[in-house]
Amino acid sequence: MVLAEQHDIEPLLVCPHCRSALKPAPGELRCSSPGCPCNAPLALPVAGRWPVLVDFTGSVVDRAAVLAAPDATGPAGTGPVRGADGLPAPLRRILKPPNRVAARNIDLLLRALPGRSPRLLVVGGATVGNGVEAIYRDPRVQVVGFDIVGSPVTQFIADAHRIPLPPASVDAVLAQAVLEHVLDPATVVAEIHRVLKDGGLVYAETPFLQQVHAGAHDFTRFTASGHRYLFRRFEEITAGTVAGPGTEMLWSVDHLMRGLCRSALVGRAARGLAFWLRGLDRLVAPEFAADSASAHYFLGRRSEKEMTAREIVAYYRGAQAQNP
Repeated sequence: MVLAEQHDIEPLLVCPHCRSALKPAPGELRCSSPGCPCNAPLALPVAGRWPVLVDFTGSVVDRAAVLAAPDATGPAGTGPVRGADGLPAPLRRILKPPNRVAARNIDLLLRALPGRSPRLLVVGGATVGNGVEAIYRDPRVQVVGFDIVGSPVTQFIADAHRIPLPPASVDAVLAQAVLEHVLDPATVVAEIHRVLKDGGLVYAETPFLQQVHAGAHDFTRFTASGHRYLFRRFEEITAGTVAGPGTEMLWSVDHLMRGLCRSALVGRAARGLAFWLRGLDRLVAPEFAADSASAHYFLGRRSEKEMTAREIVAYYRGAQAQNP
């Protein structure tokens, strides 16, 4: 696994409140601006091995919870690593097979990255996402990850609404299954645009028709057109459906049985029995899949040109363009 070294990352980090440089202090990092609130009551502690760079005055992230929480893999000795859905890794591979769409798009992204040592930022990177493993294996890429919890694949803790990096500091950004979990996705995408270099790349996967996951930290869903407009300051390289209506039905079977039986375990069992529904995605035409997808993806390049309202209406690719 190839991750950027911590000593290479720390000089890049800035205050999440005022974006001033940070200065080291015993056991913490502090904002170098004397007038910044982060310099006094909101010093930036190092929780274990992770700098905590959250402007807690304007974030839903709780400071006490962040400092008290174990890393995303759980305490030592608790058994197999679990994903955000709580499934043991072996069972997760059965119920959630490899994301081949992500793998294909990550290959496109890696081949488009410039230079000898491009820097790729993973937003919400406490765990290695499904289908994106190649970025962690590529010896050419410096991977920098952050999340609101620390983990072996993150270098700092931060809120994506205020990414603690300077402008034009990364070559690419990955945000897989993240934007549904932030209060203001447009602000987060604007932050992604800010930290990307000119012509930098972004790859995002975001749900459309999925039930609530991550409980209180699940806020938003996007149609294909809505997802494209979210990235309106990016030139599209490719966009489409991650998983179609068959996968969406699988989610529904799971959550229907959870509701009827008041049991997540029963829901997961039903999901396992109905696994074949996912295979129906291959039989659905792309234009129909776009209207009923479980999730959408977008791969694009940073641009200064912004998509207009007329352009996004004309962008619609679903079946209702021909069959209203």
